[in-house]
Amino acid sequence: MNRAAAAMAVAALMSVAMPAATAQAAVTPRIDLKVLVVDDGGSSVEAITAQLRDTGVPYTRVALGGSGRPVIDAGFLADTVDGRPRAKYQGVVLPNENPFGEGSAEMAALSAYETTYGIRQVDAYTWAHPGVGLEYTDNGGYSGQLDGTQAAVTTAGKAGPFNYLAGQVTFEDNSALVPESYGFMGKPRAGYTSYLDAPVSGGRASLVGEYAHDGRSELVVTFGYNQYQQQFRLLARGIVDWLTQGVHLGQERQYFAVHVDDVFAPDARWSKDLNCTPGDYACAGGEGKESTIRMTAADAQYAAQWQTSKNFKLDLLFNAGAGEEWKAENGGTDALTAQLIADRAKYRWMNHTYTHPFLGCIQDTTTVPWTCTKNAQGAVNWMSRAEISAQIRDNNNWAAAKGITTDRTELVTGEHSGLKTLPEQPVDNPNLAGALADNGVKWAGSDNSREPAQRAVGAALTVPRYPMNVYYNTGTNAEMADEYNWIYTSRAQGGSGTCEDNPATSTCLPAPLSTASGYLDYIVPAEARTALRHVLANDPRPHYVHQSNLAEDRTLYPVLNQVLDTYRALYAPSAPIVNQSMKDTGVELSRRAAWDKALAAGQVTAYRIGKDVTVKAPSGILAPVTAPNGTKKQLLLGTADFGTAYAGNRSAWTSPEALQSAVTLKLPS
Repeated sequence: MNRAAAAMAVAALMSVAMPAATAQAAVTPRIDLKVLVVDDGGSSVEAITAQLRDTGVPYTRVALGGSGRPVIDAGFLADTVDGRPRAKYQGVVLPNENPFGEGSAEMAALSAYETTYGIRQVDAYTWAHPGVGLEYTDNGGYSGQLDGTQAAVTTAGKAGPFNYLAGQVTFEDNSALVPESYGFMGKPRAGYTSYLDAPVSGGRASLVGEYAHDGRSELVVTFGYNQYQQQFRLLARGIVDWLTQGVHLGQERQYFAVHVDDVFAPDARWSKDLNCTPGDYACAGGEGKESTIRMTAADAQYAAQWQTSKNFKLDLLFNAGAGEEWKAENGGTDALTAQLIADRAKYRWMNHTYTHPFLGCIQDTTTVPWTCTKNAQGAVNWMSRAEISAQIRDNNNWAAAKGITTDRTELVTGEHSGLKTLPEQPVDNPNLAGALADNGVKWAGSDNSREPAQRAVGAALTVPRYPMNVYYNTGTNAEMADEYNWIYTSRAQGGSGTCEDNPATSTCLPAPLSTASGYLDYIVPAEARTALRHVLANDPRPHYVHQSNLAEDRTLYPVLNQVLDTYRALYAPSAPIVNQSMKDTGVELSRRAAWDKALAAGQVTAYRIGKDVTVKAPSGILAPVTAPNGTKKQLLLGTADFGTAYAGNRSAWTSPEALQSAVTLKLPS
């Protein structure tokens, strides 16, 4: 940008936003809590946009190549409201330090705007050069592939926007065959403060840092990324906090909950000879070859000890009637049930129905896939409301009699049955909603792989759950690897060919895994990466497995250990994993849906004037707000500490106090 263009831009901006120099000195400007995103279609801008969207931060997107896009000038960026200068955006995300071209009037307007109002700018991905406060890479830096790079948060980064990290940021290297990351590392020049650096031949060079110059501040990122890569996920919170100076709508947590289904009930076992599960209607030749997997008392003792050692609580989803049937068929005693009841206070418990029946239509399993039977009039035969209600009620009553505490508003049906199951059962059992209401159920677990969005079932709402790739019908590591091979190898390799038949959703293994080591060496790291990606993405949806995974080889624990240990090595204690109930997750998802709807309808107004923050949303809509430690919420009389502490700041879903029309916060001095 040349000096003449900059001067003209400043003059134009001042004429719109601040009519006179005396007004600028006397009136503190209003800064709206919204981010401007200038989008070039690249993955780095897309990643930051996803972080804004997924955490509830409002933004305006301008597509650089879009026909008829608005011109970014003084009037687009600022105006006057009620006699007060208003900055329409609290931060600016650009693809790089100047995506408009040298001498651009739009870049001049942005620079003037940022200088006038103290607005920060993120350069989503650029190269190391003096224009962003860095030396060229040939002066002690590096450019090239970054896969596996061991980067670290600097002292300034830990004291600043990345204080929630423990220090290490390792770049993903999931395949030696595929380049995954590319970037530049440069040595800082005057005005540049490095927040993330990595070793180079001459010492260390920066990958992320703040460049202060000409009255402006830019966060400079010199590597490419997408929204799913771990290195971005670790930095995403800090990028937004830096951009918004720690005050913004939206909030983020790192959630992880694990539901263990079928507790007390045995699970069927995979057959490596038949490549199916005897007892399953689709397992030809399995008759008489059925085998089951069920936890023992020793497995229950281990589960309790593991929880204590990892400071993590499992959710036990139980089928009391199935357990009673097993006990009756096995001598009338059950050490597993006795042990779990003795340790009942150590777990969260959830109703999974009394005997785990299919609660949808009456199935005809003589065909593959199965179909719903119909009566003489051609209507579908459904399980009745009374039968469904009894399955819910009897399980609750059994738990109460054993001193087990449950939240009766929560329910996960066996196989998520009763809910629609495509293609076999395209609609919910019409009797399900009434049975849920009969028992006060407000939160019904669903399968995220089928229905990722929360939806209503009568007066209840679903809570989507992630299925973990630790199979219900396997009790040993070898069984896990064998079934995995069947699903993920081609026919030529001895597999089912499912992977080659569905290339858009599945990838075939180049060769079958070793049944001796494949589970621990390949499947566990892959599944842990997937689960950790959910944890790092502000995603509260729980994961689910089965009691069989806590039995025999206890296949679940290596996955959970890797997720928890990796997370705790990456994050500071100020950002603990949130291990919450399904009800709390349901509430979180419903609040997000209402908030997103209000944002999309333009019904939210939020701004700061000096140290005062005002948030207005439609009645009944809670607003997610993040602010620095020390922030106070204005009450009718006096103030109170705002929100709860997490990851170095405070945040909460909040609403106006009684007799107030807006949320008012007082930022610390």
